[in-house]
Amino acid sequence: MMVARNPMKFIHKLLLLADLTASLFAQRIPQASPAEVARWSDQAARITIIRDDWGIAHIYGKTDADCVFGSEYAQAEDDFNRVETNYINAMGRLAEAEGESKIYQDLRMKLFINPEALKKDYAESPAWLQKLMVAFADGLNFYLYKHPHVTPRVIHHFEPWMALSFTEGSIGGDIEKVNLTQLQAFYGGGKTPVSETALLRDELNAPPPEPSGSNGAAVGPSNTVNHHALLLINPHTSFFFRSELQMVSEEGLNAYGASTWGQFFIYQGFNDRAGWMHTSSGVDAVDEYLETIEKKDSGWVYKYGDEQRPVITEEISVPYKSDHGMQTKKFTVYRTHHGPVIREQAALAGAPGKWVTIRLMQEPIKALTQSYTRTKARNYKEYRQTMELKANSSNNTIFADADGDIAYFHGNFIPRRDTAYDWSRPVDGSTPATEWKGLLNVDELPQLLNPASGWLYNSNNWPWSAAGASSPKMKDYPPYVENGGESARGLHALRVFDGKKDFTLDSLIAAAYDSYLPWFDKTIPALVKAYDALPESDPRRAQLSEQVALLRGWDFRWAEKSIPTSLAVFWGDAIQRAQREASGRGGRGAGGRNPRGPGEMPEDNIARLPGDQLLQALVAASDKLTADFGTWKTPWGDLNRYQRINGDIVQKFDDSAPSIPVAFTSSAWGSLASFGARAYPGTKKWYGTSGNSFVAVVEFGDKVRARAVTAGGESGDPKSPHFNDEAKRYATGNLREVYFYREQLKGHTQREYHPGM
Repeated sequence: MMVARNPMKFIHKLLLLADLTASLFAQRIPQASPAEVARWSDQAARITIIRDDWGIAHIYGKTDADCVFGSEYAQAEDDFNRVETNYINAMGRLAEAEGESKIYQDLRMKLFINPEALKKDYAESPAWLQKLMVAFADGLNFYLYKHPHVTPRVIHHFEPWMALSFTEGSIGGDIEKVNLTQLQAFYGGGKTPVSETALLRDELNAPPPEPSGSNGAAVGPSNTVNHHALLLINPHTSFFFRSELQMVSEEGLNAYGASTWGQFFIYQGFNDRAGWMHTSSGVDAVDEYLETIEKKDSGWVYKYGDEQRPVITEEISVPYKSDHGMQTKKFTVYRTHHGPVIREQAALAGAPGKWVTIRLMQEPIKALTQSYTRTKARNYKEYRQTMELKANSSNNTIFADADGDIAYFHGNFIPRRDTAYDWSRPVDGSTPATEWKGLLNVDELPQLLNPASGWLYNSNNWPWSAAGASSPKMKDYPPYVENGGESARGLHALRVFDGKKDFTLDSLIAAAYDSYLPWFDKTIPALVKAYDALPESDPRRAQLSEQVALLRGWDFRWAEKSIPTSLAVFWGDAIQRAQREASGRGGRGAGGRNPRGPGEMPEDNIARLPGDQLLQALVAASDKLTADFGTWKTPWGDLNRYQRINGDIVQKFDDSAPSIPVAFTSSAWGSLASFGARAYPGTKKWYGTSGNSFVAVVEFGDKVRARAVTAGGESGDPKSPHFNDEAKRYATGNLREVYFYREQLKGHTQREYHPGM
């Protein structure tokens, strides 16, 4: 063991090194001024945060800005990593934290998000909104000031304008429709043209995604026992995507629900008089244009009508972390008046190749205004008024209120277009005929108010079945208002809501967790028929006799102890995988574009397959279950599991670590309660990462009553008692009481404090 010859000199050097490190650190991180600290502390003293039994923050302040400050502080306490990551991603700075692999993801964001433009937007925002944005930044900066041990990955000081970079709380914004592989092919140096055929092939051959989106439903007073409107809030997202909290001010704010980490509004929730739920929409709110490009001595030009306009050229720098410190990759990017160039489409039938631009909604002030003001709407008229901003580009809305009104709004931002063009594909950008002609008015969109059915719903399917016989009619609207179709989940919703007149909070929960799996309604009988048609000499008669007997007697309902559920799901995966491999068609058939005719479902196609294919898939499913679990007679709950090991955003799973059985399945099979699970490297069991993430049922009367559950728990810290305290409730659909009124918190208060104190 070596010993320093002069210990004091060695220690002195260490101290000097420590001082130097601290100095460099201080230069890198903006330091709070005494005036800022005094201002933050004064505001914090006006704010009270009450944490209930489940760690959920109830924030009380004199002003709305106080509540924004308190909500940001509380969210940072619960999971600062997720708060920061959302803004790192929104501003195109992910590569600064995660390295070179995120460069093109950042470039994609920077094509649309420009800090200088957002600063200008902030300066032009109304004073009341500026106050909220200041409070947003102050709450997060005060948290960092009070928690010096927390080291942000990128954002060491939040600015008010940053709130305008992330204005809508849905998972996967419009910008993410730009394909990263194609973007890299264009801007990565090679500019490899991409054919339309190749794009379609990529889309079809992609692995089947878990159906995204959510369930929302409202039941009118005519169909409820207490004659009050009921609302189901059931977003399907990746787990732990939102915080559950309440914001109450003396300026009329009193909103409870799910807030996407770091945002200062309740995205899906309710106040004391009204509630709102968003589902992903099939509206075409984004368009691609084929630009006719020519190289001139002066630079690139593009054709528009009889003109040749100059292509707008700019440089975008993308910093990224490397083994040698921070590096920067610079890109020359191109735009037309339609938007940024995102790829090149290869020549077709001798015609020259085209550059492809994309146009989407870019209204950050309106979008943030709408997201916030709707939380204060206390009746249908006030909520509808917020819809007039037309700045909600990706969502449908389910609404209910204490006046007994229930409503459905289909989309909100829908450009008016010439229906002579197929807007589901890129259109000719050289003709003025393909320009947007303003936006459709709210009155022109599919919508419902108090339908005769007494109920309405949406589960990311088309709106033409939203209220049964009372639904809007497809023929009354231009085709671009809906690119999707019907789904197994949609058919399931019709089954549980149509004709039922005695809804309560409890029976609405039961409907939300109804165990029927309609995807198997036609496919399993087809499988059984194929088995019955086998010749006696076919060895599969003996090989599959037990499996078919179980499926023949199955009621198509999931259950934790159900062996048929395991067998059916593995069979469904096997038959669809075989179909993709045989035909090159991807997807589970529960989402995306709808190439089918009205009412035709993907499972109809499966049921029409040759019997031999259906039976071979059952052999494959049985073999897979046996190989992974020792027997095909494996109960569903033994393999379908919930597990949360750590607070990482990208979860890790371990078959040897504790996990919880989950009875419900992926929504791909029509389960309303969704649990998107699969095996991961090193695991045999299936672990869920998406689906039901927050579930709430609300009754609006003289007082609001609600019950809710969130995946796992409120905190992202594994050491917190609220990291996983709701896991068993989540897995079983056992919703807890929501403490909406302050008097309800008596006896259910874990901690009461001011931010930072």
